[in-house]
Amino acid sequence: MELKSLEGCRLIIGAYPPFSYNAYGGGGKGQLLPSKKNNIVCLCFSSQSFSIPPLTSKTTKFLSLPLPPGLKIQMYMDKLEGTIDMNSGEVLFEFESKFIFSIGGMIQFPNLIIKSLLQTGKVKSTLHEAKGLVRQKNGKTKLVGIATIPRTGNKILDIFLDLPNEALAELNCEIK
Repeated sequence: MELKSLEGCRLIIGAYPPFSYNAYGGGGKGQLLPSKKNNIVCLCFSSQSFSIPPLTSKTTKFLSLPLPPGLKIQMYMDKLEGTIDMNSGEVLFEFESKFIFSIGGMIQFPNLIIKSLLQTGKVKSTLHEAKGLVRQKNGKTKLVGIATIPRTGNKILDIFLDLPNEALAELNCEIK
């Protein structure tokens, strides 16, 4: 099975307004793993071949404006694995990633470590709430997840993002 990321994604950090993100073109093929139930598909995606488009002025808007040129958030997936219930369309993936924020290629901040469950159900935290969309017959789904981002040790970034803080991700994708 393959996961393809689509347009219309969002990322919210703390109390900041959401980033609108066009993740079209990302994704990868998942390896099927043994399952104890016929209706449950277990998938594991390789961090070596899975791609996530960066947040840049071409892919991302903040307050309806493109990110300033030179700002870039690159994402490197470390873990993406979980299950799809082929009867109900429910998806549940464990997601671990590094987000690397840089300015003009000259200034790079420490990695933001993200660990979250991405799911089609409802997620709610102190700051955020979202509802996913079960996988449809055409493979389209919306995965949502909340993560607590720990401090990075960089005082500027930690203060700017008020770390530790919560983040919400909404990923529109297709899984076929």
